[in-house]
Formats: sequence, structure tokens, C-alpha cells
Amino acid sequence: MIEYVRGEIAELTPAVAVIDCNGLGYAVNISLNTYSAIQGKSNCKLFIHEAIREDAHILFGFADKAEREIFQLLISVSGIGGNTARMILSAMSYNELVQVISSENVNMLKTVKGIGLKTAQRIIVDLKDKIKISAADVSGTSIAFTAMSAEVQSEAIAALTMLGFAAAPSQKVVQTILKEEPEAAVERVIKLALKRL
Repeated sequence: MIEYVRGEIAELTPAVAVIDCNGLGYAVNISLNTYSAIQGKSNCKLFIHEAIREDAHILFGFADKAEREIFQLLISVSGIGGNTARMILSAMSYNELVQVISSENVNMLKTVKGIGLKTAQRIIVDLKDKIKISAADVSGTSIAFTAMSAEVQSEAIAALTMLGFAAAPSQKVVQTILKEEPEAAVERVIKLALKRL
């Protein structure tokens, strides 16, 4: 069982990080929150959840243990797989998700792609007693950095297609968001796009 991977960030996209550990590169699926936490760093430590199936051995990585714990709670819900759980954790931060579940906010959960009414209700029923509301409210401010909107646009579209969205509608939504918020960071563009697609 892999507990964590620590090493140099060889490649980084909003959906996947390749971590070089002594010459061995681990491709780790990450959420947008983890991407924001490790972006701009040369080295990082990711807490790992391994999904071992007959046809694949998939690693999911998290910048902190709290996000990994809530990911593991999400995939314990019937009908929620690793990619759907990652999608939920890309659409909202750990604290937002805890708040949504504890306040039984079905409508907020339904804004995530692939989550319908029944699934949202199941998540809340299964998890509301298992989660502890964290007293420390971490604000989800995205790291502000200056980049050409063309670069932000192409990165956001690439991330959305990696998450399973078709390229054409992704491009349309990303362009609309960048018209509204030309200075938006790539994470913010993707978060907004996830709610609109």
C-alpha cells in the first residue's frame, strides 16, 4: 500500500501530476484543489489512494490527508467512483464540501457534473454522520498569477477534456468565462466551467 509519494514534479496539469521519485515517475490523478496547492513548486508530497482493478492500477493524490479522507468517504458511497469523487473535489474545496453535506445542500451537490438528485441525496445520507465540521475555515482563494489568457484558456480546455468533457463545449464555456473574467486564474476558470458544463 502506497501511503504517499514525495519527489520532484516532472509534469503538472490541472488533472494529473507526474512525480519523479528517484528516477521512477508516478502519474497521479489530482483534484483542482491539490493542483492549486502544489502549483509553482518544484517538489511535493502527495498522500495516495490506490485504486487497483483488473484492467488498471490508478493512483489518486492529495496535498493533505483531510482531502484524501473525504475522497475515501465519497467513493464508499454506492455509485461514486474515483473520477466522480475527484470531480466533486475539483468543484468545491474540502471545507465547502463538508459544509454542503452537513447542511444537506442537495442543490449545490447537483451542480457537479455526473451528480443527479438521487446520487446527491445518497451522498448526504451516507456521509452526514461521518464528517466532522472543521472549525478552521480555509478560504478558497485561488493563487493569483499573471498569465496570458490564451495560455489559461488552453490549459483549462486540456484539463476539462482530461476530466471527460468534449473539447468543443469546453472551449465555448472557457471562452465565455474568460470574457467575463479576463484575469481569472486557470483553477478558477476550470471550477466555473465544471459548474456550467
